[in-house]
Formats: sequence, C-alpha cells, structure tokens
Amino acid sequence: MAPPPPLAALRPAPFPLPRLLPCPASAAARRGAVAFSLQTNVRLLKPNRRSRRSRYPYYDHDEDEDDDEAEFEFEEGEEEEEDGYETDDDLSGLEYPGVLYSNNPRAPIKKPGQEKPALKQNWEGRQPKTRDRCDTSKKVDALHAKSKASRSTGLVDIDNEVELKNESISRSLFQKLQEEYDFDDKWLPLIDYLCTFGLKESHFTNMYERHMACFQISQASAEERLEFLLSVGVKSKDMKRMLVRQPQILEYTLSNLKSHVAFLVGIGVPSARIGQIISAAPSFFSYSVEQSLKPTIRYLIEEVGIEESDVGKVVQLSPQILVQRIDSAWKSRFLFLSKELGAPKDNIVKMVTKHPQLLHYSIEDGILPRINFLRSIGMRDTDVLKVLTSLTQVLSLSLEENLKPKYLYLVNDLKNNVQSLTKYPMYLSLSLDQRIRPRHRFLVSLKKAPKGPFPLSSFVPTDERFCKRWAGTSLEKYHTFRQSMLLKGFSEKTGRKTLTSRR
Repeated sequence: MAPPPPLAALRPAPFPLPRLLPCPASAAARRGAVAFSLQTNVRLLKPNRRSRRSRYPYYDHDEDEDDDEAEFEFEEGEEEEEDGYETDDDLSGLEYPGVLYSNNPRAPIKKPGQEKPALKQNWEGRQPKTRDRCDTSKKVDALHAKSKASRSTGLVDIDNEVELKNESISRSLFQKLQEEYDFDDKWLPLIDYLCTFGLKESHFTNMYERHMACFQISQASAEERLEFLLSVGVKSKDMKRMLVRQPQILEYTLSNLKSHVAFLVGIGVPSARIGQIISAAPSFFSYSVEQSLKPTIRYLIEEVGIEESDVGKVVQLSPQILVQRIDSAWKSRFLFLSKELGAPKDNIVKMVTKHPQLLHYSIEDGILPRINFLRSIGMRDTDVLKVLTSLTQVLSLSLEENLKPKYLYLVNDLKNNVQSLTKYPMYLSLSLDQRIRPRHRFLVSLKKAPKGPFPLSSFVPTDERFCKRWAGTSLEKYHTFRQSMLLKGFSEKTGRKTLTSRR
C-alpha cells in the first residue's frame, strides 16, 4: 500500500456530551419551577465558525456555526442502499440527518397507488392536501388553543414570594435603565414582563439601541404575541435571544404571526418543528408571505428542482433559506460544482435537498478547500462527486480537527485505502474519539480484529448490534471499555487525574 500523503500537524476535536435543556413554560411558570428534558439539537451553520457541540457524541459536529443560529433537531434517515449501508445502520446520532428518501425505516409506509397531492395546492392558497382536511388557519388556531390550555395547567399555586422577588429585580433593573437611557415610566410593565424570559440590562440596552420603538408596545399586546409564539412551539429559553436579535417581533400583529405560521404549515412543516424554525430565523416574520416567501418556495421547486414533497424538510434543515437571496446562492454554487467537478444538475439537487446549508457556505473558504482535500488524498473527481452526493455534510466538517485525523487513522491504524471511503463515506461523519477508535481498539483487545484492512462496516451498526455481531460480547463490557478509554484520553489531554469507581 502506498504511504499516505503528508498532512499537517493535527489536533483532536472536542466531543462534548449532550446537556439538559429547560422545557418551555408560560410566563407565570417561568417564575417558578423549571422542568428539563433530554433533548439536544443540531445547529445551523456558517462556514466561518466552529461548532461548540454536537447533537450526539458518536457523530462529529460541523466545523462552523453562527452563535445566533437556532438549535434544531430532526428525524434521521438512512443513506441510500447503493452506498453500501446495512439495514441495521445506526444513524441515530448523525449530525446532519438530512436524507429525505423513503428508505428511512421511520418514514410512513406508502400504500401502493396512493399518490401525494400537489403541494402547491396548499401553500399557494388553493385546495389543501387530502391529509389536511381542515383549513390551515383553523389548524393554527387549534394548535394555539391546545398549547395555551396545556401551559396554563398547574399555575394556580405559583409561589408569591418568587413573584415579589422577580418584581423587585425588574424594578431595580428599570431604575438603572432610566438613569443610563432615560427609559419612560410607562415601559415598566413591559420590562417586568420581559424579565420573565431572563432578559438582563445588557439585553435591554441592546434592544433599545437596535429598535427603541419596540418598548412603546403595551405589556398586554406583547404578552399576547409572545404567548402565541410559545403556543406554536417557541421555547422560553429561545425567546431571549429572539428578542435581542429581532426586537421588532414585539410589534408584529397577531394576524401577521398567524399568517406566517400558516405558511409554514402549508409547505409541510410539522407543528412540532414550527417553533424551532421561528427561533432560528425570527426575521422571517418581516417578509411578506405573498411577495417574498411564496416566490422563494416557487423558485426552489421550479428553478432549483427540489421536489414539492421535500420543500418542508428543506426549510426545517435550513430556515435561513427563507430569508436568503436564494437565486444568486443557487446559481453561483451550481455553476461552481458543474465546472469544478462536472457535477450533473441531479447530483447538485440531491446535495441541496439533503444538506441545504450548502447554499450558505463560502465557495472559496468552505467548499473548495474540502474538495481539494479529498483530491489530495487520492480521490478522483468522480469519487469526490460520489462522496459529496451521498454525504454533502462533508463540506461542513473541519479539515484540521475532523477530516485529516480520520483519514490518517484510516490508513495508518485501520490499514484501509482511500477507495473505501467511496463505499462508506459515512466514516467521515462518525466521531473518531467516541466511535471509530473505541470500536477498533475494543476488537483488537479481544483479538477479533482482522489482520488486513479493518472493515468500515463495523462502525455503522448500533452499539448493541456491534457487540452482538462483531465483538461477541455484552454491551456493558464494551461501554465500560469505551468509558475507560475516554477518561484516559481526557486525562492525557488535560493533565488531570480522573477518579474511577471501585467495585
């Protein structure tokens, strides 16, 4: 086997663990107890930032993200069978679960002869789809009423002492704002209400400098509008960031908010995802549904070539696509990939459908360097195109902290060649520290690792199937081995001693 091309010095990427996030609550409940859920999300990325955390520790995070972008969580799909993936693939931790094809085992099974009605009959204001028997606006109102009723449950016994404490904090804060920015006394009720979302002095001053007029809204109007956003799925913890980024949201009328939510429902966005889209792109409310948002969807379908049934999923993966100059973004990247790799339009459409963040990435600083890296390790342009079509998320992974270390481990430790990546491109999306290295070394410790090239298919299944099929041991034994290895690696990197429990 030819030696791998020389690469620059590499450093390992951090692999943070999922954290507990507070569940949404009403204004009154926010003053009292806080509930938590085991939920972490994927963030939308820009190519000039590094991701601070990933959704699942087994899969690597993208390189780039904007601190103001919202966190997302979506259903995972499986890669196409032609790429060599097995039926027991574990895609539960894939950071970019953007595969939108029907071979997803979790997708609803379509009955023979059952065709999906045209999407434009709904989002263009015509007859709704068959599955949407009721009017979209009625669905929005029903969603609002149902959520409002559920959030009002159990709020009778709110602690009065906590109420008084929050009121004293908001009054103290308001006095500071009056001294520095001459806040009007009439704004106190609104400030007091917004404090329930965790806003502090710096947040209010930021909002004041961005859009002072937002404070002239009455507390009752603001509460009506923000409570509606909470009712359709916006999380209380995200409201603070939304208000700071887009203080104009306090001025949007309730009818405007409802019409935009109805638009999202009309293009096929599930009600459970609406709040996440609003949190990611609150400026979306400032765009006209008829003159801006619908033409954007029409462009994606008619010019780009996105399937109508996939438009809602594309918007879920990248809400910024609704507020982006989509025509120039598409044309520039289409021309680049066509010229650079000879990519047919069908392949590029698949890339955008699976990973619409592609339209946000810089060509010179994001896309081209990763293409050149794949070339530098021995891939032909046809191989690069196959990898990018199958796993477009490669374009978002860090060169120094993800792609290069995994390639070196592939050829030096796993004794594989670059051609294996065309069959198992998913290898590049898996975590080196949390999945690839532990499984490899576990099989080596059991003396069950093959002498030749290590099979990349062993990294694909779930831990349970891996232990049963490849290791022939218990899941607990593998998890103990991996945890021990991770703790050892952590102590080596930080120079700290780790405590181990004795049995």
